[in-house]
Amino acid sequence: MTTDTLDISPKLRGRPREFDMDAALDQALRVFSERGYYAASISELTEAMGLTAGSVYKAFGDKRGIFLATFNRYRKVRRGLMDERLAVAPNGYEKLRELLTVYAESSSGEVGRQGCLVVGSATELALFDEEAAYRVAFAFDTDEQFLIDLIRLGQEDGSVPDRLDVESTARTMLCLMKGMRLIGKTGRTREQMIAVAETAMILLN
Repeated sequence: MTTDTLDISPKLRGRPREFDMDAALDQALRVFSERGYYAASISELTEAMGLTAGSVYKAFGDKRGIFLATFNRYRKVRRGLMDERLAVAPNGYEKLRELLTVYAESSSGEVGRQGCLVVGSATELALFDEEAAYRVAFAFDTDEQFLIDLIRLGQEDGSVPDRLDVESTARTMLCLMKGMRLIGKTGRTREQMIAVAETAMILLN
């Protein structure tokens, strides 16, 4: 895995707040995913998070602070899901298949319509907010390195051909996976997106 690190802890202000931080950020994620950053209002966020405006401002400072904390929470939860799903796969090839399956499932139905906060941030915020741009770039770099590591694992255990160019294959798969999350917002079935994932596995043959 990559050795690069990023401090993803929410930068809370003052003493610890007496509310469930993770639950509040999960609700903020729903608002940002459905509405986008600019369309999401503080009133919508505070209502969804079950907090008063005063509590939100004391904990996060402003809407941008809520967004960055939500972004960190989203990445942490998604990575935990990936690790759990991939842990049972027996080799590098099957881990890559499982990873693509997770993306297919996340890109279909109601979950797919909500979209990906990282992909959404890349299109909505990255050009106008330096901190958001850095976090998006770091997220993409980390995901690409994750794919590189899985492909190399497959080559080491014999499930992925040695002749593959690891870096270009990983980058192609990254583009495809992020594209799946974007297409998922238009309304796709699980079967349709699983078919995409299975087709993508041809890259590893």
